Amino acid sequence: MACRISELVLDARDPERLAAFWCEVLGYVEIGREDDGSIEIGPPGAGFGGPQPTLVLSPVQSPRPGKLPLHLDVNPTDRDQEAELTRLLAAGAVPADVGQTGEESWHVLADPEGNEFCLLRKRLPEV
Repeated sequence: MACRISELVLDARDPERLAAFWCEVLGYVEIGREDDGSIEIGPPGAGFGGPQPTLVLSPVQSPRPGKLPLHLDVNPTDRDQEAELTRLLAAGAVPADVGQTGEESWHVLADPEGNEFCLLRKRLPEV
């Protein structure tokens, strides 16, 4: 028997704002709230335990922005990389510099709280 990733937890100063951002980016919906202020988001109609992991935005007073030991990579599903980049920037992402050369096939971005993530080139089918 093996394990699989069911959810990813991100520390957030403003869970509401990050939940809205990541829902826009991933096409997720809010699926739950906890008494501690955590907000869980996931794929519509699937939720926790579905084929894709959910994200839990967990409130903390001072999360560490920037380079996380783990970061998210996202791929476009219904448009090319440049069109998706435009959409992510409009949703509130900002370019992040982690020492790229400019020759990479991906874009490094940061969410509204400064957490870095990458937009990869390959277009994936929707799940």
